[in-house]
Order: sequence, then C-alpha cells, then structure tokens
Amino acid sequence: MEFWESSFIDKQTMWGFEPTDSAILIKDFFLEKNVKDILIPGIGYGRNAKVFIENGINVTGIEISKTAIGLARENGIDSEIFHGSVTDMPFDNKLYDGIFSHALIHLLNEQERKKFIKDCYDQLKPNGYMIFTTVSKKAPMFGKGKQLDKDYFEIMEGVKMFFYDSDSIKQEFGDYGLVEFSEIDEPNKDMKNKPSINFILVKCKKK
Repeated sequence: MEFWESSFIDKQTMWGFEPTDSAILIKDFFLEKNVKDILIPGIGYGRNAKVFIENGINVTGIEISKTAIGLARENGIDSEIFHGSVTDMPFDNKLYDGIFSHALIHLLNEQERKKFIKDCYDQLKPNGYMIFTTVSKKAPMFGKGKQLDKDYFEIMEGVKMFFYDSDSIKQEFGDYGLVEFSEIDEPNKDMKNKPSINFILVKCKKK
C-alpha cells in the first residue's frame, strides 16, 4: 500500500490524477528499453499506471486497499490488479519485463524490505529492470516522531518510515543488480502550496 495513495481511505485521491515525475521518467526509460509488460506493486488508484498504459505498456498491479482498486476502476484502469499486500508476493508465477514501485518500500520494516526486493527480482525476466522510488533522509519527515531503529521512525500514529541514503541503498539493493540511483524532488501537483519531497530513484537490472 502506498502512503501517498492508499493510507487514508477518506483521502484516496488527495494526490490528484497526474502521474508523478518519476513515473513519467520511467515510462520514457521503459519505452527506450522496449519494456512491454510491467508489474506495479502498490498501484494505488492508478495515477501512475495510466501513463504506462497510455503508452502501450501492459500493466499488472498489486494493491492492499479495496477502495483504491475501486477508484482505479473508476479512473479507467482495467488492468489485472491483485488484492493483497506486497509482503505476500508473489501473486502469480509470471516474469515481467519491468517492475515499478513508487513510494512503497520505505513503509516496510527491514525483513519486509529484503523480501520485497528479492520477490521483485525473482519476478523479472533476464535483463529486466526493477525501479523503486523511496524517501531519502533529506525528506522533511526524517527524524520526526518516534524513532524505532536507525533511520526508521513512526512519523505519525500507524505510519512507519525507513529513510534511505546512499549507504543503505547499496546495502539493500547491491545484490540485486543495482545499476544506479539518483535523487528526484517530487512536487505535490495537486496541492501546489505543499513542499516537494526528496526521493531516491533506484534502478536495478536482472543479470
């Protein structure tokens, strides 16, 4: 479940229907690499899925919120969406050309993150790409709330976040075809007065 798209049932579409800048960048990258079939864990209500579908990429989703899935359907997303948590992956035995997960992995604890990364890697075809966006330690929420572990905070009741830096990116993704990672500031396109949030975009390729 994505914090930005699925955490608060009464605010399901609070981030609007425009895709994130990350999704637009990755759409271009997938088209360049001739990626035709992707998995989106944490598809939410489909705002990022749509940009891939509209460019001829087949999308399969995973989403824990039934409300979000319903909103995705209302938003014209008729792709297959598995209802459940990414911690219960895999939901099928299919191998995908690409995987894109936005703003999800930092909501998992250490063991869940390790399993999620491995599960995604295992569902890639050879030479397939998996790409994650995750909050960095430069994000304004870092250090807020109750500290649970190193770089891991309960920033508000029930919302726990792990904040990545270059060391933790290398540590967690290094064995899974890490190609590169870079920072990206994601503006809140639906609430212009809100500050942008610093993410790290992590790109891995299956050998």
